[in-house]
Amino acid sequence: MQIQGQIVDIQNKRIYAGEIIVENGKIISIVEKNHDVQHYILPGFIDSHIHIESSMLVPSEFAKIAVLHGTVATISDPHEIANVLGTAGVYYMIENGKKVPLKFHFGAPSCVPATTFESAGAVIDSEGIAELMASPDIYYLAEMMNYPGVLFDDLEVLKKIEWAKHFNKPVDGHAPGLRGEAVRKYISAGISTDHECFTFEEAEEKLSLGMKVLIREGSAAKNFEALIDLLPKNYKNMMFCSDDKHPDDLIVGHINLLCARAVSKGIDVFKILQAACVNPVNHYKMNVGLLKTNDAADFIVVEDLIDFKVKQTFINGELVAENGESFVKHVPFEAPNNFNISPKKISDFAVSGSSSKIRVIEALEGQLITNEIHHNSLIVDGKIVSDTENDNLKMAVVNRYQNTKPAVAFIKNFGLKKGAIASSVAHDCHNIVVVGTSDEEICNAVNLIIKNTGGVCAVNGSENKMLPLPVAGIMSDKNGWETGKLYQEIDAMAKELGSNLKAPFMTLSFMALLVIPDLKLSDKGLFSGNTFSFVDLEVED
Repeated sequence: MQIQGQIVDIQNKRIYAGEIIVENGKIISIVEKNHDVQHYILPGFIDSHIHIESSMLVPSEFAKIAVLHGTVATISDPHEIANVLGTAGVYYMIENGKKVPLKFHFGAPSCVPATTFESAGAVIDSEGIAELMASPDIYYLAEMMNYPGVLFDDLEVLKKIEWAKHFNKPVDGHAPGLRGEAVRKYISAGISTDHECFTFEEAEEKLSLGMKVLIREGSAAKNFEALIDLLPKNYKNMMFCSDDKHPDDLIVGHINLLCARAVSKGIDVFKILQAACVNPVNHYKMNVGLLKTNDAADFIVVEDLIDFKVKQTFINGELVAENGESFVKHVPFEAPNNFNISPKKISDFAVSGSSSKIRVIEALEGQLITNEIHHNSLIVDGKIVSDTENDNLKMAVVNRYQNTKPAVAFIKNFGLKKGAIASSVAHDCHNIVVVGTSDEEICNAVNLIIKNTGGVCAVNGSENKMLPLPVAGIMSDKNGWETGKLYQEIDAMAKELGSNLKAPFMTLSFMALLVIPDLKLSDKGLFSGNTFSFVDLEVED
């Protein structure tokens, strides 16, 4: 195969008219050659940290859409399915990903469960990590979100890190807001990256200490604007990632969109492409070509270096996408799951109260962090209920692995005026999380999720919309376009019910993530990420 265009040589910061010759999936020559072809040829884009499960698609279905946007590979943390199915879930993702051309590079989930303060479907201990790290299909130890365990020298945590070092594989970090001596100790343990920086100053400090910082722009957490001005000076030590990307957003674009945004800010295109294409390959020792002779023929053709509209995507010399059409074929797959509870009763969600003040989770647009605020409670017949007038809504987390009483709290900024929304995509243990305007609506939403053994839904009286997620209760058995359409419909219904969040379900999915401060709710109770302990709902007057 021969292909001509303007060759983008990132390493030498030059663009020239040339021709690439490919044989048996490899580039055998790249030569300068005069021609009038104006499109650009460059290495493919890489998402340097993503949970494929958050797209609600299995890897093979994710690949169909991602290649349309010039993505040729990912650094993928199968943490979500591991919390449901353990190492079997990790192997499921690896094997499904192997059936399509896109190059998935999976890590060993380091924190399953993320904490001992919640109920997961499985545990992966240091022996499990040793088994995974020995596999050639595992490229790194995935985000070490148990940063307190690192700081306090937890032996089990340190054993996991040591296994990564033993196999000479990098360790990813996850330490939002960690600064000063604490972050120095965290890094000294051998942790090399962080995708959780949400301020310029935090990222700047971590970069100065030798960490690689990932600029994250996902469906919920959006840190691009806060961090992008660090790229010109630190382009050799930064990467782009989405972390969590819902299916409707993936259909619109991927890493290509971040490159276009960076160019619009006047940043040197070679520095942008260094972060988007080159740095992940070097850091994780990925089996991805970088447009060099003898490399795997992994590259893309784009119309220009401004909008990065993708004309063609090649992986191992195979044309996998062209002009908006994906050539990645459907492969059959099974739907393993772990859903073991009975329907709930309305009374299960009632909470007695006598105090005038309660702790409330304040959800923040575009952030995974939350605030703890104290709010006047609305008490009816001795029960604390949702206060729609003041946007102080009841929230619950329901253990999906065994029948226990739901944990109940209150949350602000979801804005629902009627009905309820619920999801079994709830990081990290993927119990059922729900927000609603009444106990009845909350119960109806939860039972709809239970009936379908996983999914996301919106309910309002007899009206409901449901996206079933039968694969581990977190992924669809449909293709990306069908899943994306259903998700858009449910998202639209949530907004019709009053939510003013841009991504209400993605935001909801992080309200049980205890390792991101401050106030969160697990199936075991209301939890402070600042003190790393459970706290009472009611505040003493």
